[in-house]
Amino acid sequence: MRREVLAADLEKLYSANDMVKIGCGGCRGCCDCCTGMGESIVLDPLDVWRLEKGLDTGFAGLMERFVELHPVDGILLPNLRMEGEAEKCPFLNEEKRCAIHAFRPGLCRLFPLGRIYENGSFRYFIQQQECPVQPKTKVKISKWLDIGQLAQYETFVLQWHNLLEETGAMAEAQKDEQLTRDLNVYLLESFYQKPYDGRDFYVQFEERLQYMRKLLKILGR
Repeated sequence: MRREVLAADLEKLYSANDMVKIGCGGCRGCCDCCTGMGESIVLDPLDVWRLEKGLDTGFAGLMERFVELHPVDGILLPNLRMEGEAEKCPFLNEEKRCAIHAFRPGLCRLFPLGRIYENGSFRYFIQQQECPVQPKTKVKISKWLDIGQLAQYETFVLQWHNLLEETGAMAEAQKDEQLTRDLNVYLLESFYQKPYDGRDFYVQFEERLQYMRKLLKILGR
């Protein structure tokens, strides 16, 4: 399931320092954005790392209860596994609040914002039809994201996006089913299944990123 982006939403683009009208007063009991999300809450390596730490488990433990794998533009990636006909987030508690709010995934932090990638960077936009709560108040995007080391985080987001684009392009260009499977296996093993040690996450991600890019360069010759 992919969330539809309306052309009108892209008419105004923002940076993390901009004030935007998305404040919803702490949701006030609304949990619309925690239901009906299908496979759309795709998890990047930082999301999984934070979930593993917050829940004191490993990737296999997440896969047992909370996470599943689906292809996104030809690349197999983990997403939160919704529950029941209502497709309820597994971390939505009985009080209709997020049980993992402190270490919730990046897409949850972003909502109802989206990102558009262009010219080697990205900007934010508001998905106007996604959040029903009214009236909205103005909030600075950096405060809304509520994540430390924002500059490093945004660099990571761009690097991860670019790597997925490069990997998908490689698979498409080669048109080799075995190669595509191998790329998916390597990506999952390198960035999700292989445990991260006690060092800074971004340092370790950069190391794994460089190995992956070397592999893509060799395959592209």
